[in-house]
Amino acid sequence: MLDVLAASPLLTIFVVVALGTALGAVPVGPIRFGAAGALFVGLALGALDPRLGEGLALVQTLGLALFVYTVGLAAGSTFFRDLRRQLPLMAVGVVALLLAGVVTLLVGAALGLGGPLTGGAYTGALTSTPALAAATAAAGTQEPAVGYSLGYPIGVTVAIVVIAATVRRAWPGQRDPQPAAGLGLEAVTVEVRASTPLNAVPGFSDHAVRLSYLARDGAVRVVAPAEQLHPGDRVVVVGPGDDVRRAVEHLGQVIDEHLAHDRRVVDHRRFVVSDRRVAGRTVGELDVPGRFDGVVTRVRRGDLDLLARDDLTLELGDRVLAVVPRERLADVTRFFGDSERRISEIDAVTVGIGLALGLLLGLVTLPLPGGAVFALGSAAGPLLVGMVLGRLERSGPLVWGMPPSVNLTIRQLGLLLFLAAVGLASGQAFAEQALTATGLRVALLATVVVTLTCLLVIAGARLVGVSAPRAAGALAGVIGQPAVLAYASSRVVDERVDAGYAALFALGMIVKIISVQVVVGW
Repeated sequence: MLDVLAASPLLTIFVVVALGTALGAVPVGPIRFGAAGALFVGLALGALDPRLGEGLALVQTLGLALFVYTVGLAAGSTFFRDLRRQLPLMAVGVVALLLAGVVTLLVGAALGLGGPLTGGAYTGALTSTPALAAATAAAGTQEPAVGYSLGYPIGVTVAIVVIAATVRRAWPGQRDPQPAAGLGLEAVTVEVRASTPLNAVPGFSDHAVRLSYLARDGAVRVVAPAEQLHPGDRVVVVGPGDDVRRAVEHLGQVIDEHLAHDRRVVDHRRFVVSDRRVAGRTVGELDVPGRFDGVVTRVRRGDLDLLARDDLTLELGDRVLAVVPRERLADVTRFFGDSERRISEIDAVTVGIGLALGLLLGLVTLPLPGGAVFALGSAAGPLLVGMVLGRLERSGPLVWGMPPSVNLTIRQLGLLLFLAAVGLASGQAFAEQALTATGLRVALLATVVVTLTCLLVIAGARLVGVSAPRAAGALAGVIGQPAVLAYASSRVVDERVDAGYAALFALGMIVKIISVQVVVGW
């Protein structure tokens, strides 16, 4: 059987993917390891035969590039919007990594480990392959790879355990806005008690609430943008609960009859954004009131139900809830596209351009003191390009974003390929040293390093007023392991997890690449 697997690397990869996914679904106490199961199965299978880990560099690079690029696309808009808010969190990550480097030196020396092995343990505990490459170049030997292979599974395991205990915590996050996933939207019908312009309704001008249906003198229509409301009018108010209550207090009182239930004249439907001319544009730019005498009130994006603010940029795959005169439904359908088939396809042109730009950026090298060089590599390069393109949304006819379902599918596939290849390639080194005295000391060092780093990041994030989900994402970014991010994302539906990861991943990689060269040469 091993001969068959060695002769077919792709067969081996997918055997590991299948078995690893099954293993990751098995609960271990309160947690499941998810995609990290592919890493552990890969380590076990790779330990059986060195041939199984050969020639997998391309698969590993492809999987990692696909994963980080799709994460960047998803997180780019949120990251740049919140950049000023995230600066304290980024400082926490840098300080945690620098302190972890100092502790690595001290504990490594106390355990009698040499610089190369200590540096390898540092890169393995913090799961940084680019930092391992820098450590290997600085050491001039393959010894750092041994420390890396021993520390890697420890880093993944400890980080997942810490995130399991953290990500759903409800500590105060003064610097964090509430997530779109957690707001929850309500729709109520209100009877107006006094004349009032729409601009005077609390939350209307700043897009905290939307008004849709208007019933006046027995006729029902859509509220106009510059409407003057009169006593006895009935309107539908949509928005987060607290904002809706403030609007209701200003307007009048909630009534039992809900205007949206009468669909004879004015109707509402969710339309799938599949037309690329619409994707990448804001709700305000679409001018639905002017085009169709209607209004967009909500946007369903993945598992999130978002209020349709005028500045909300639509993405392919969004499901837009529009309230329009019944006779305009066909026109609105054509406008948005409303095709499930089209959003299940990827735009190979934009994906190819984006990944090519990311990989090219990763090839750029910068000289460092001591003759070493620094490069972003196939991890940080595609991540940074993905973040920038995710922020741009579109460039002329090119729409950079992906439908959420497509993004998540590619992300998961890339992650599993990467973890399976890493496990198979590291299996032999892991097996040779795991149960030796040296291996146990390396494992102890890796445990100390990753535990300290996790605690510093979580404590620092809480200290600077960051929410638990963003702190969990930041920890995943500092550790740098995609499986840790995947686990955090599986525990909560919160866009701040991806944003925290994007804030720290590339920055953390740079700090680790520089720090490990100091550790190796000390």
